[in-house]
Amino acid sequence: MTYDALLVLSFGGPEGEADVMPFLENVTRGRGIPRERLLEVAEHYHHFGGVSPINGQVRALIEALERELRAHGITLPIYWGNRNWHPMLEDTVRRMKDDGVRRALALVTSAFGSYSGCRQYREDVERARASVGEGAPVVEKLRLYFDHPGFAEAWIARVRDALATIEGEHARLLFTAHSVPVSMARTAPYEAQLRAMCELVARGVGTSAWELCWQSRSGPPQVPWLEPDVLDVLARMASEDRARPVVVIPIGFTSDHMEVVWDLDHEAKARADELGLRLVRAGTVGTHPAFVAGLRELVQEKIAGAPKRALTTLGVDHDPCAASCCPAPQRPSR
Repeated sequence: MTYDALLVLSFGGPEGEADVMPFLENVTRGRGIPRERLLEVAEHYHHFGGVSPINGQVRALIEALERELRAHGITLPIYWGNRNWHPMLEDTVRRMKDDGVRRALALVTSAFGSYSGCRQYREDVERARASVGEGAPVVEKLRLYFDHPGFAEAWIARVRDALATIEGEHARLLFTAHSVPVSMARTAPYEAQLRAMCELVARGVGTSAWELCWQSRSGPPQVPWLEPDVLDVLARMASEDRARPVVVIPIGFTSDHMEVVWDLDHEAKARADELGLRLVRAGTVGTHPAFVAGLRELVQEKIAGAPKRALTTLGVDHDPCAASCCPAPQRPSR
């Protein structure tokens, strides 16, 4: 198959005070979220001047990926489209059409399989293509890469860096990922993939003292989401052994989102300080060279038939995703 562009797909985030509420309205459209709740979440963004770190980190990733692709003789132009904020995906697909792009690969900045992290992006693409109309490029999503060796190597390096800041050898690893409704988790490989990746990373740094917890849940309280929450786990860890430090690892995120810098760096750190618990947060993979090289390998799988590398049996069978994969969750009746 011949491809003439690479499309980077991401969530998007505000880049100024005036962007915050319109962005949150985009994120929650059709979900019946009370405005009071949006104003509460908006304060998280205002704490950082209305700027989410995600867009800046996507720009850095695109620059690193452009260099990596060129170094290996790959000259695909890279486009960028977001689900919830500028550059909006529909605008990007229209520009791709105007530039003469006919068939593109899509790289999603979410590594794990779930409705919101995988299938919804495919639906976003088809919606954008339908809006652009005749001549819109065909877009083929790259496979899930949660267990690609490059992704694992980058995470192992980040955790080692965090461990190096702690005296002693007995830190506990606390992996976190964005919680999702239990109804979504039951029909997606999300939790199994996360647990497999946690095991790989823990083994890579030479420890078996790890657990997975969840963060950033939202939605009505009567709807069950994956638990336990990171704040509850920190309280338990402090009661068990306050002197033993904890490294929190946002394994479910490829870059710093607001959920990382607010929910972990702000709220979780404050809770740990209250509990007298030493907490260190590992950096996200971001533009780590091993991660960027792994993304380049995903492109080479498609354009040159390069071998598919995966560290578990859970990954490469999602290429392409099955039509029934990760169905949309049922919204609770109101």
